Amino acid sequence: MTVTPRTHAFVASGAAVVVAALVGASCSSSATDSAAGGSASTGLSESGDGPSPGDAPVETTARPPVYVHPEPPEVPDGANVEASAAIDRITAGINAGALDPTAVADLAASGDARHAWFVSDLLRFFQGDDDVPLVESFETMTGISIADDPELSRSPWSSVTNHLIAWDTPDYDGYREDKAVIYEQLEPRWAPFFDDVDADIDWRYVSWGGVRIDDRPLGDPEGCPSGCIPALDDPATTDASGGDWYPDDRIVFGIVVNGESVAIPLNIAEIHEMFNLTLGGRRLAVPYCTLCGSAQAYFTDQADGSPTPGADEVPIGRTSGLLSRSNKVMYDLVSLSVFDTFTGAAVSGPLQDAGVVLQETTVVRSTWAEWKREHPDTRIVAEDGGIGRSYELDPLGGRDDDGPIFPIGDVDPRLDVQEFVVGVLLDDGTALAFPSDEATAAFDAGATVELGGVELRRSGDGVVAIDVASGDEVTAHEAFWFAWSQFHPDTLLWRL
Repeated sequence: MTVTPRTHAFVASGAAVVVAALVGASCSSSATDSAAGGSASTGLSESGDGPSPGDAPVETTARPPVYVHPEPPEVPDGANVEASAAIDRITAGINAGALDPTAVADLAASGDARHAWFVSDLLRFFQGDDDVPLVESFETMTGISIADDPELSRSPWSSVTNHLIAWDTPDYDGYREDKAVIYEQLEPRWAPFFDDVDADIDWRYVSWGGVRIDDRPLGDPEGCPSGCIPALDDPATTDASGGDWYPDDRIVFGIVVNGESVAIPLNIAEIHEMFNLTLGGRRLAVPYCTLCGSAQAYFTDQADGSPTPGADEVPIGRTSGLLSRSNKVMYDLVSLSVFDTFTGAAVSGPLQDAGVVLQETTVVRSTWAEWKREHPDTRIVAEDGGIGRSYELDPLGGRDDDGPIFPIGDVDPRLDVQEFVVGVLLDDGTALAFPSDEATAAFDAGATVELGGVELRRSGDGVVAIDVASGDEVTAHEAFWFAWSQFHPDTLLWRL
């Protein structure tokens, strides 16, 4: 994979400033839509037909060996006047289209590791010639050298941010507002997220995914001229025989509601990453995070067709263009409320105020052959998605095969970072994880896969979760271990 040239320049345009020729790292490398017809000012490809220059922070290479983060730096209490003044000068410079090196040096001299989060944000956007002074600033503020981190040569931003996450470094009063100055220069439409002072969002973990917000109206088949990951609303479907275009050994995400089933092909999910559809008389929002390997399905209405409890209108799932520890940040187009994609809980906006938590239903990760064998009446998303588009069978081209390409900090060492697990979250908040390959091996050996009162059973060559006591199905979905464990750090882990 080639990499676009990196530059530190921010280009001013009136009061708004946009990034010029950034190294974009999108949540989907083929996320930007072909209908856009040209490159946006960020330098992101708009082809929408597969990996393109600028799709990853740096050139894809073998992952470095496991690196042990050093002990965290000491963090002072109270306000740091010098650091705040330096950041004010830096943000003023950004508004003028430049990074003030003197102000960066003064920020480093403050010696306050909390403000290294702001340096991390600068590194996400100011790269190339600015890498070295910003990394030096980080090392001066924390008093710790990161020269031994193999990740540093791949992505200085990832290295710096991984350290801060691993250390659980606190931020400082005013961090959200300072971060907003940088991010809203790129995408002013993120303002409602940053403006919500009561949002239950840990802004330390929020980063740019490489694309703009998708705020197209429901059902809009066109792309985003500025580049976004375009949701596919109410996609056309065919019966199983009409899905013979899709190879039997390729992955689908299968969902069953009230006896009706649908299969979403992986290659289409990798392009759109969000679906809004009706199945079994219920309305669903289905986010897929390529970086987490996770597809989920949330009911956005009630059985009688009214909006989910607490919402005035049926929510519409959209991709914000932001990430939280390498997980996509989903939001509701109607209320501009942000959701925790892994739990379905609203974490900002009117839906957070109303305490909305979307009800989840099971998504089965299966080969197409096994899914249609078990569900012969299934529908499958049409080859063109119903919008006249063509989709490559492997649009990402193995982009994520060597591990996470965005900062995630430390990973629970009980499993490999990208090992698939079947995750179950019980009503009492208990999280369970079952390694997928080990569960399959247990099935093949005739053994029972059970933990915490939940038993896994085959569904095609995927699995469903069953409450042992009641026999009822329990909601489950598969994800990479790093994603499941970071959102559920106390998860119980079944082992063969």
